[in-house]
Amino acid sequence: MISFIIEESSKTLFNILINSLPKELNSSSTNPKTPENMHILQPKHTKLKEKESEELLEKLNISKAQIPKILSTDPGLPEGCSIGDVIKIERKEPESEKINTYHRVVV
Repeated sequence: MISFIIEESSKTLFNILINSLPKELNSSSTNPKTPENMHILQPKHTKLKEKESEELLEKLNISKAQIPKILSTDPGLPEGCSIGDVIKIERKEPESEKINTYHRVVV
């Protein structure tokens, strides 16, 4: 019972401290998925347009169900992604220039 009261008062104190910070420092007011806030080692995630994804599927002669899955809660996904979208992930490897992989967004 006492630990519950302490936890609740800690949460309240934390919320008061966070809300008193200027908006520039308050992390809840910034978008965590903007390029400025991404880690340098995180590969670039790009949402393909419907036409681009159809061309890709035709070129590879596969269906959307055969593309590897990525969760919609993945922190690297760009804003506005919905279930069924195709995401291009660009990875830079030391031996080669760039490797592109494609994933479809799922629940």
